[in-house]
Amino acid sequence: MSKRSWLTGSPAAAVVLPIIGLIGAIALWWLATVVFSIEPFLLPSPGDVISKFSEQPVYLLKETGVSLLETIEGFVLAIVIGVPIAIVIVRSAVLERLVYPLLLMVNAIPKIAVAPLLVVWMGFGQLPKVVMVLLMCFFPVVISTAQGMKSTPVELVELLRSLNASRAQEFFKLRLRYAMPQIFTGLKVAISLAVIGSVIAEFVGATRGLGYVIQQSGASADTTLAFAAITLLSIMSIVLFYSLVLLEHLLLPWAQETR
Repeated sequence: MSKRSWLTGSPAAAVVLPIIGLIGAIALWWLATVVFSIEPFLLPSPGDVISKFSEQPVYLLKETGVSLLETIEGFVLAIVIGVPIAIVIVRSAVLERLVYPLLLMVNAIPKIAVAPLLVVWMGFGQLPKVVMVLLMCFFPVVISTAQGMKSTPVELVELLRSLNASRAQEFFKLRLRYAMPQIFTGLKVAISLAVIGSVIAEFVGATRGLGYVIQQSGASADTTLAFAAITLLSIMSIVLFYSLVLLEHLLLPWAQETR
């Protein structure tokens, strides 16, 4: 195997290269704090962040759990609601023309502007945070699913119908199979937006979560604690994203082979 093919196609490279990139980014971060003599209250070094985490590990991990739960609940809810809506849109041109403008309108609304309203409507509990995550994830899930369903080759649909396949067989054996790679693309976009949505919601009317920790750290000028929370958010986002990547590899090995 050539060096170029190993770098692009090896499973080991898929793990090693991101780790090298992460280490390089951390090294540049540390180097910047040393070379420019940046004070920790402006930009803490990686060592300062690790020390802060070691001081309050239980507290930070509990808040991470709160944010993670909100993120997963909103993300799953977006799939449960978004995929059926996308299927209905694909099956009806009238509904597509009726619903698409509404979806675009909802997606165009700045979500940070909706966060205070969700608190007014739903209170200070977990529900408004989950709904905010749902709003962030809903559009990419619907669009990717709808576009994936439409990407099915017409000749294959006609072939299946010529074999007297039922509507259910056409959907599950052909359309859904062709749509899965694009659906996973939308899910990978949505999971990153889900983490952002949970943080936005926790900035407004929250008493738990990493977003709340960042807000309180800013108010008390504890930059190191804020960076510790941001680092945990980044790790959470990376783990969720690559969990979807792994699930895609396990469920759709044929899709990887055709790329």
